[in-house]
Amino acid sequence: MAIPLIYNVRSVRARWTSTIVAILGIAGTVGVFIAMLSLAHGFKATLVASGSPDNALVLRAGSPSEMMGGVTLDSIKVIADAPGIARDANGPLLTQEVVGVVPFPLISTGTDANVQIRGVSPNVLDIRKFTKIATGRMFAPGVSELIVGKNASRTYAGLTLGNVVNFAGGHWTVVGIFDAGGSAFDSEVWCDSHILNEIMKRPPNIFQSVTVHLQNTDSFQTLKDSLTSDPRLNVDVMREIDYYAKQSTTMTTLITVLGGLVAAIMAIGAVFGALNTMYSAVSERGREIATMRAVGFGGASVVFSFLVEALLIAFVGGLLGCLAVLPLNGLTTSTMNFQTFSNLAFAFKITPQLLVQGVFFALVMGVVGGLLPAARAAAQPVATALRSL
Repeated sequence: MAIPLIYNVRSVRARWTSTIVAILGIAGTVGVFIAMLSLAHGFKATLVASGSPDNALVLRAGSPSEMMGGVTLDSIKVIADAPGIARDANGPLLTQEVVGVVPFPLISTGTDANVQIRGVSPNVLDIRKFTKIATGRMFAPGVSELIVGKNASRTYAGLTLGNVVNFAGGHWTVVGIFDAGGSAFDSEVWCDSHILNEIMKRPPNIFQSVTVHLQNTDSFQTLKDSLTSDPRLNVDVMREIDYYAKQSTTMTTLITVLGGLVAAIMAIGAVFGALNTMYSAVSERGREIATMRAVGFGGASVVFSFLVEALLIAFVGGLLGCLAVLPLNGLTTSTMNFQTFSNLAFAFKITPQLLVQGVFFALVMGVVGGLLPAARAAAQPVATALRSL
């Protein structure tokens, strides 16, 4: 025979002061848990959005990232003739790229932070088709002009349309602001790759990566087989989207582990709060428990009833934690991308799946905090409890 649910609801209401303390503890823990996971999720989503399944990235064999890459101009000419690459009236859709980092002062603090600068081919917008010029125009080939990602323009001093900035011994004019659809490119600055090589005193025939637009998604394997089997080349070929997903691994793992540790420490406190609430309920309700046992409710029913009460408190705390953290969704922050040593802007990304995980985490805390008090309540001898009344 089960104890009616209304009994648990009334019991929680009658002990509202200790119940609120337990609810707030669980809510705070769930809020931190979801916030940290949404940080990791947002960072990964930003980097993954930088890749397109219609593009392939070519790096020097063994290079862990573009920063460590090196592809010669002769190799690029061989790559341009490979099967599987889309072409237009001007030739293969291919961009040879150079990447580096340059310090710019943050608008918010005035301190310098590394901005990734990317030298690209003038046809880059035909290859990264999700990237559009939002304001101004595309840079002119062979000229010291910049186009700036929308996040970089808002984050760093001097990167506004029409402004002239100095770095690497050159004078650059910002001629456009581009929108890369919320990807990592929005935190970058782009210019002509030949000019960047020249100003940064790098060899004019060495580039760090090549990105090609595929004829279709099924053309990738054809391209990869052709390039990796060519004895003139020493390259790795991967889908662009896979490359950026891999680049996100280090930071997402770090955020998740640190967030898990913080949430675990807070969870211990929240569980003790739930234990205190439920033990208080047991000690105050000796008469009720004895009466229920005397009229036929078994020990299992008592355990289940107290667990339901603990889960009710945990569920309310979980929902409150979810509601408290929702305003963070879409809020932009930035951190160092350890793969490129540049500053990357990204947004908190709270998904329905994360909210479900948060509520489940709260229910786990409720079970842990309610199980021992429930067992104690069920273990009370009926006769002893009745004689104490």
